[in-house]
Amino acid sequence: MGTAAMLRAAGVGVGDEVVVPAFGNAEVAEAVTLAGALPVFADIDPLTYCLDASAVEAAITARSAAVVVVHRFGRWADIRRLHALGQRHGLLVLEQGESEAPYDEIAQRRQRAGYLDAKLRGVRTPDGGDGHTYQQYVVRVPGNGRPDRDAFARALRGKGVDCRVPVKTPVHRLPEFRRCVSLPETERAADETLALPVDASLTKREMQRIVSACNALGGLLQPAF
Repeated sequence: MGTAAMLRAAGVGVGDEVVVPAFGNAEVAEAVTLAGALPVFADIDPLTYCLDASAVEAAITARSAAVVVVHRFGRWADIRRLHALGQRHGLLVLEQGESEAPYDEIAQRRQRAGYLDAKLRGVRTPDGGDGHTYQQYVVRVPGNGRPDRDAFARALRGKGVDCRVPVKTPVHRLPEFRRCVSLPETERAADETLALPVDASLTKREMQRIVSACNALGGLLQPAF
């Protein structure tokens, strides 16, 4: 059952608000709209890139009926706090995750992520946390936000590293969902994040090339913090 159908089945509809993240694609906000409700955007935790419980609580109004939590990049949201918040305010809490990979593939991704953690300089590596499956290995490129991140990405691609910007435009900045709301961590993440490859198929030589390309550029930017 899709998110819109689950919301409708729970009685969420016209006149209701549903708290959702803006860091990601528009699919969740679109599902809320399909159910007849209004998506309300809350900020993220800068370490997990998932909804921050305190930000969710601040976004709750008398019209709030539900929260849709999206687990991001293989890292889990603080679901215990979010469910407790839902119980306290009488809200439905739905979870969305990414499709899970086989255990051996996850183990290989974790191994490659560990290698990058130890070797990368000049970028901020992801906070591993409990159970991180590294569906994407997302670093922060320090410096002047989006211009430096985009220049860094272009340089890496020029060296044959298949990197990608995970979220180009936060949902609250898209024309169909534009909101005058302050989401500083969401916007900072959209400006600074870059996903590096950690596929199980990558060879040791390819991993070394990723590190070499990143570290050669890292010295041109501010030190990671």
